[in-house]
Amino acid sequence: MARYTEAQCRLCRRETMKLYLKGDRCYSDKCAIERRNYPPGQHGQNRGKLSDYGVQLREKQKIKRIYGLVEKQFESYFEEAERRKGVTGTNFLILLERRLDNTAYRLGFANSRSQARQLVRHGHFLVNGKKVDIPSYLLKPGDRVAVAEGSRSLQIINESVAALPRRGVPAWLDVDASKFEGTFRAFPAREEMNLPVQEQLVVEFYSK
Repeated sequence: MARYTEAQCRLCRRETMKLYLKGDRCYSDKCAIERRNYPPGQHGQNRGKLSDYGVQLREKQKIKRIYGLVEKQFESYFEEAERRKGVTGTNFLILLERRLDNTAYRLGFANSRSQARQLVRHGHFLVNGKKVDIPSYLLKPGDRVAVAEGSRSLQIINESVAALPRRGVPAWLDVDASKFEGTFRAFPAREEMNLPVQEQLVVEFYSK
């Protein structure tokens, strides 16, 4: 499956906001947004006003890049959100937050979602005591996520756990850092998801 492999900081600059794609670097003065808070490219500082379509497209791209999805995955989640009862935009974000790679990142076991995705694929996490190596695995309330016993000495995981107090843990998750495990307590409410996105613009984008 094709994925973006160029400089991650260019994506943040393109959206003119921090997407937290580079872990600790995003919290330091080395962050590209801190240095050059404008889109990359020759005309980055001179771009004109976006059309309504352009604004909706940028919001779609922003969410897609935050969660590290390719277009086909993104559309599949949106279609699933439309089929469910409730507000489509909120359903969409809940589905993305339920992903195992995202939850591992939110629990503080990885510095970024891309790092969490790699750790999941390499079998470093257990869900309810069983190894799961599918990043898109959807968690449900009550599911327990733990770092596998043999992976708890990994430096990247320990460094991530050490940074947890600075990042914090969302209200819908519980974590016991000393045991390298956490619980997906409930589906998050929209106001609990501290995401600087306007999902309604994505709904409008796909409604055309």
